[in-house]
This record gives sequence, C-alpha cells and structure tokens, in this order.
Amino acid sequence: MNRSATRLSWKKLTPRSLAVSILLECRRHHRFVQEILDEQLERTGLAPADRRLVTQLVYGVQRRRLTLDRLLRPFITRPLHRVEPWIWEALRVGAYQLVLLTQIPVHAAIHETVEVAELAGKPRGKGFLNAVLRRLAEIVADEFVSEPSAQAVPLENGRYRLLRQPLLPDPQDKPLEYIAIAFALPPWLVSRWAERFDRNELYRLGFWFAVPPPTYVRVNVLKTSREALLERFRAAGIECQPGQHPQAIRLGQHIAPQELPGFHEGWFTVQDESSMQVVSALNPQPGWQVLDLCAAPGAKTTHLAELMGNQGHILACDVDPRRLAVIPRLAERLGVTMIETLLLSPRSEPPSGPFDAILVDVPCSNTGVLGRRPEARWKVSPRALRKLVPLQTKLLIYAAERVRPGGVVVYSTCSLEPEENRTVVHNVLSVIQDLRLEVEVDQIPGQPADGGYYARIVRRKL
Repeated sequence: MNRSATRLSWKKLTPRSLAVSILLECRRHHRFVQEILDEQLERTGLAPADRRLVTQLVYGVQRRRLTLDRLLRPFITRPLHRVEPWIWEALRVGAYQLVLLTQIPVHAAIHETVEVAELAGKPRGKGFLNAVLRRLAEIVADEFVSEPSAQAVPLENGRYRLLRQPLLPDPQDKPLEYIAIAFALPPWLVSRWAERFDRNELYRLGFWFAVPPPTYVRVNVLKTSREALLERFRAAGIECQPGQHPQAIRLGQHIAPQELPGFHEGWFTVQDESSMQVVSALNPQPGWQVLDLCAAPGAKTTHLAELMGNQGHILACDVDPRRLAVIPRLAERLGVTMIETLLLSPRSEPPSGPFDAILVDVPCSNTGVLGRRPEARWKVSPRALRKLVPLQTKLLIYAAERVRPGGVVVYSTCSLEPEENRTVVHNVLSVIQDLRLEVEVDQIPGQPADGGYYARIVRRKL
C-alpha cells in the first residue's frame, strides 16, 4: 500500500468522511481502533447522534471487512490494485450501510458516501463510487431469513439479509469457508476452532463477534452503590439491568460513557463483566501491596483499588507510555489515590517485591474479544500466536518470583486459545514447585460477556 496516498486534506468532516479518515488512520497505525476513534472524535464538533454513527461505521467496517470486500469485488471493474486506499474505505463504508445496516435509506447511504470524494478533494472518484455502490444496492433485497445460504449475509441474533444473487460460499459445500467469509473471521482461525467447537457453536461465535458486544459499566463502590446508579440511569431513560458481577450494570443501548449521568462525578467506569470477574478472583485486601504487571489503560487497576477501599498501594506497570498515561486521569476521576505508575522498557524487569498479590493480564491474541477489538482479526496469525507464548510465560514467571509466600497471582487473557491459557499456566506450575493452582476458568464469549481465561495461583507458605 502507498501510505502517502492515504493522506487527504478534508474540506469538511461529515460522519461518513470522518469514518473514512479514521479507517485510513487505522491502516497506518498499529493501535486499538478505540484510541484512534476517541482522538478523532474529540477534535470534532459533531452532535452525539453523528458521533454514534461514526463509531458504528468505523467498528462495523473493521469487523466485517472480509465480508464487505467479498460483496464489493464483483462490481469493481478496474484492477483491484488500482483502487486507491481511500476509495476502498469509502466503498466499505457504503457497503456496510447498504447491506448490514437496516435503518439508513438506500439513497442516503449512497449519496452521503459518494460525497466523501468531494469532501476529500477527489471529485473524480464520485462516478466510480456511485457506480459500484448502486450496482451493489441492486442485489440487496429487503428480505430477511433465518438460515445460512450463499445469498444470506449474517446480521445479528440468527438473522440474515437476503441477496438477489449468490455472492458468498455455499454453506453446505464449503461450511468453514462460508463461516469465515460471512462472519469476517480469519479462515485459519475458523479451521482451528472447528477442531474444538461443533458447527452450532461456530455459528454462535460468528454472530457474537459480528456485532458490537453489550456495554457494561462497573459501579465505583467508593462513591455510590449499584442500586443508586441503576436508579439514576433509569431516571434518565437509559435501559439497564444488573449484571452477574455485583458491581456490573449492563446497558441496553450503546452510548458514549461521558453522555451517561454520573460519569463526571466518577460513579462508574466502562469495563466488561468478564474483566471484573478476573479482578475479583485476585480478591485484594485493604492495605495490601499489589503489582499490576500489564496495567494500561487502567480499568482493572482502578477496580483493584476500589476492592481495596482505596487503602494500600498498587504499582501499575506497562511498556506503552501513551496508554499508561491514561491511568492517573482515570484514577483522579474515580477518586482513587493509591496507584503509582511505572513505565517499563520491553527489556526491563518489574520491581522485585515481594507483593501480596499480582495481576498478570498478559498481551494476547484477543481471540475472545473480536467483536470489541475488531482490529485483532487482521493482526492475529499462527506466527503471532507462537511469538506471544514465550512472553506470556516470562510474565507469569516474573509474577511467581515476586509474590510473597501465601500471596496470590491471577493470570488472565482475553484469548480462547489453549496454548495462551492452560498451557502457559501448567508449564509454569511444573517449573516452580511452590505454586498451587486454586481456580482456572474458561470465559465463553457471550456467556454472558467477553471470552477469555483466568487462573488464580497461590504461592505456598514457607
């Protein structure tokens, strides 16, 4: 890809043009989509509804890129390598609206997306965008079915949108290829999962990862109670219900956190329920010395502080200075005063301790959170997976060597892959004899929240 070709000078930022701009930034940088999205939205004066549309378009295109490209290619008449990156992203934004969204009229989806060319200072691209999107729109039916086929594109909750001609693999003849293309999952990963999961579970995972996961907030027990926050949300007309975790509230709609009542007062922070379960497994006590070994951006770190009643000390370490800098700001909003941050280099070791408890939420493949972190679909590979395991093992050994006798280590990932989870833990247990495994849990995506794994390990007393 010619990177310079992606740098455009925008005349005006509309929801579609901003979505294209952010998607181009995502191509250039190896960062989480949410970080780039937050930065770009902060610079604009878009209304809340437009900000939500931008978020929906960016995340939707990132999640379903493989599906969208499959649907677009038959209607692109020029060689694919001659389609400029900005045009590709605009086509994906248009196709996402035409096929995978049901609330935007066809004429609006096409017109507003074609206008991106004008706003990008590339008016000659309007004809091409218009032609491709109109041809795609002609084969998208306003009909919905409940069974997969080469003419059925998955939407959500077992529902498919019908096409007027088959553009997808036949699920009867090529079931795994259909799942990969229709749900936009890496084919190698689908083949790998097929060795562990039956066909029904593969479809369930496909649907779970194809749409935005539910938003959970964690009640800040230093400032309020779950009952009080539920009451405040409901008074503002926000759909919500208690989660399984005692601090969790599940929202019935996707809304920017800063638009929720209680945000600026520090009554809550956004955190998935599976992540809350990991922190609770450590069960840190007031007054403890705690090490959070891979802490940024701080959701688990501040949760530790809340469970400790803001008493004791937490050393939050990370190798990413940008993400580590988020922790003090988050702690200040939540009223937490016991966190110290420490920037590590990739080659440096964490402080020797000893610590009462250590959380090791290691870098991983993210295969349990592909709906929340859509960029992970296209970054993970068998080679990347193999490179992660030695790092994960090293970090768990660091923790085991730094926790006091009788202290606790929790190792966690947001991966579904056994070699990142049980294999790492049991290999370390076989090497360090004074460790005892108390609990290990496989977190299944959608039951009720993100997928992942955690293990609670205790160092035996002398």
